[in-house]
Amino acid sequence: MPVACDLYQPFPGLFFWQYYDSKIKADLCSSAILASGKIYLVDPILLDASQLDRLRKKAPPAGIIVTNANHARASDYYSKELSVPILAQRATFKGKNPLQFVEISGGRKICPELEVIAIEGAVAGEVALYDPLNGGTFIVGDALINFEPSGFTVLPRKYCLNQRQLRQSLWERLTRPAERMLFAHGTPILSGANAHLRRLLESDS
Repeated sequence: MPVACDLYQPFPGLFFWQYYDSKIKADLCSSAILASGKIYLVDPILLDASQLDRLRKKAPPAGIIVTNANHARASDYYSKELSVPILAQRATFKGKNPLQFVEISGGRKICPELEVIAIEGAVAGEVALYDPLNGGTFIVGDALINFEPSGFTVLPRKYCLNQRQLRQSLWERLTRPAERMLFAHGTPILSGANAHLRRLLESDS
């Protein structure tokens, strides 16, 4: 698996790294969030060791969050490397669960600042994360993408379990105030995330 060389900090307490996967012709993106004094890695791809050390100096790692069944990526490696559990919905791992597995579910909180939101109709095990601080931040898996040529859009129908159900779930679940949105595929939105999502869903309603 290729290694991302650069770690970006687009907003205090938020981190982002990526590389382009020519096989699927898409950006693979990972993020980390500082919540309750700990760092949580979300859908991690491999990150250069020096940049990982930089991230670890911000706060102690507390867990690896996997947003759906497609995003195991380097989660097992980092779980062992950092001695932290993998947090995901049970449907994320179709066979044997990882050794250090902690089940999460919609409506629960990983810590006081970080809420799990179950998203239906996208990919098995799909969740988004929500942090209400500083105007609000969403971190999403495959339910929403933001890369060319499509730009910011809902996961295409051919990759969905049920795209109609997905759109309804997005309307119902991602209603919390949020300025920012980070993705597993694509460029972060760093202002007006709620307005961007509303326009997207209204344009196809």
